[in-house]
Amino acid sequence: MSELKNDRFLRALMRQPVDRTPIWMMRQAGRYLPEYRASRSQAGDFMSLCKNADLACEVTIQPLDRFPLDAAILFSDILTIPDALGLGLYFETGEGPRFKKTIRTEQDVANLGIVNTETDLDYVLKAVSTIRHELNGRVPLIGFSGSPWTLATYMVEGGSSKDFRHAKAMLYGQPDVMHELLHKLALSVTDYLNKQILAGAQAVQIFDTWGGALAHNAYLEFSLKYMKQIVDGLIRDHDGRRVPVILFTKGAGQWLEAMADTGADALGLDWTTDIADARRRIGDKVALQGNMDPSVLYASPANIRAEVKRILDGYGQGTGHIFNLGHGIHQFADPEHAKAFVEAVVELSPEYHR
Repeated sequence: MSELKNDRFLRALMRQPVDRTPIWMMRQAGRYLPEYRASRSQAGDFMSLCKNADLACEVTIQPLDRFPLDAAILFSDILTIPDALGLGLYFETGEGPRFKKTIRTEQDVANLGIVNTETDLDYVLKAVSTIRHELNGRVPLIGFSGSPWTLATYMVEGGSSKDFRHAKAMLYGQPDVMHELLHKLALSVTDYLNKQILAGAQAVQIFDTWGGALAHNAYLEFSLKYMKQIVDGLIRDHDGRRVPVILFTKGAGQWLEAMADTGADALGLDWTTDIADARRRIGDKVALQGNMDPSVLYASPANIRAEVKRILDGYGQGTGHIFNLGHGIHQFADPEHAKAFVEAVVELSPEYHR
C-alpha cells in the first residue's frame, strides 16, 4: 500500500500532535453534490451505485476534489448486512430504506444466519480496495457499519420508524429474542469491519443512529453492550499502523463515560452535546469527533465561520478533536456553504495547536 501523505485524521484519533484540526463530513459523498447525482443517475439506483466498485470509488473521491478534507469514507450504506442476510433492501422515493422481509418472531431470529463478508458482501470489499488504491495515500479511508441495535430496528420494523413499536415490543416483551438477534448482528458487524480493514480501511466507525431512542438502562444493555462486543473483536493494528475505532450514537450525551469505557479510540458527538463539557468528562480517554449542526450550512458563510470558531473555542487547545458535523450533511445543503465550512476549519484551527 502507498505511503500515507496526510495522516492528520489518524493522528488526532490517537490524540497525537497535529498542525491543525482534521475535518471530514458524515455523508460527504452524497446528494448535495451535482457530480454525485450524475454518477447515481449513471448507475441507475442507489444500491447499483454501491455495488459498482468503480462508481463507488468515483463518488467517494468527489468531495476530496472539491474540499480540503482529511479523510475519505467508503461509499456504502449502513443496511448492507441485513440486505446480505436476505431481507431484500429497497428504497422508496421520499421514504428511505425499506425491507421486503421483517424479523418479528423467535423463529425469524433463529433462522437468521451470520454474514460471510467475503461471499455475501464482496462488492463492499472490492469497493474498499479500489478506493484505497485510487486514493494512493492522499488521505486515510474510513470503513463503517451500522450498529447492531440500529440494524435491528430496521430489520424488525421493516424500515425507518418514529416510535420503534415492533423493535421495542420485542426488547421489552421478549428480551432474550432481542439479545439473540443483537448477538448475531454483532458477530456479522465484527466480521464485516475486520474484512474492510484487511481490504484497506484505515479507521472504522460504527453508526448507532437510533441508540438515543432507548431508555437509559436499555441503551447500555441493548446497544452499547453489543458495540463493545464488536470493539473487542476488531483488528486494531494492520499494515504497520493502529486502526482507530469511532463510536457514534446520535443523542448519546448522557452516556459518554460508558461509551469511553468500551475501548474505542474516539466518540462522535451530535450537536446536542456541548463539546467543552464532553472534553472535560472524557477527553483524557478518547478523541472527540463533531459536532456542528448540519443545519448551520443553511446560514451565510460568515455565520458558518462563527459557529466553527465557537466549537473550536469549546474544545480548546490541543489535539484529540476531529471536526465533523453532528450527523450527515443534508441533501439540500449548498456545496459552496460546505466549502466555507471546511475552509473555516482549515484556516482557523492551526492556532489551537501551537
